[in-house]
Amino acid sequence: MNRLNKAAWALSAAVATALLSGCGAKSTEDLRSYVENVKAQQRSHIDPLPEFSPYETHLYAAANERDPFTAPVYSAPRSKVAKGSKGGISPDFNRPREPLEAEPLDSLRMVGTLERNGSSWALVRMSDSTIYRVKPGNYIGQNYGKIIKITESEVEVAEIVPDGLGGWMERQAALALSE
Repeated sequence: MNRLNKAAWALSAAVATALLSGCGAKSTEDLRSYVENVKAQQRSHIDPLPEFSPYETHLYAAANERDPFTAPVYSAPRSKVAKGSKGGISPDFNRPREPLEAEPLDSLRMVGTLERNGSSWALVRMSDSTIYRVKPGNYIGQNYGKIIKITESEVEVAEIVPDGLGGWMERQAALALSE
């Protein structure tokens, strides 16, 4: 076994010597000429990096003021503020909710109208492509909107929204016919 290892070692040394002797015999003149050609080519212009002005810090001076993300506290009791709002309007919280009240009014689309025996209905599509038939008196949208009138081109809605003073106010909205 020892003799076999010596023979294999001698053979691999001979092969390595033959391979290495081939590397020194080649001329590298073509490589040198290629490098000189690349160096002689005109270099492109690279713009310098822009200079940035230093960041100016800002001192927050309203630290002692009311936090804008919390509800304001009024000096009058809440019940008096609510009574003072526009005619005492408020939504009916005891009535059952209708399917079209699950989505905001701007996500609903009017896609058509139906008329039969003097009664008119509007076809309203929800965002999941479900189409509902509605008539005046139905509720629609998340702001307690009640359908007042249906025309060929729109559905007129009266919404009841908070007035910001603890009460409610009525706001007119419309759902136009989509094309």
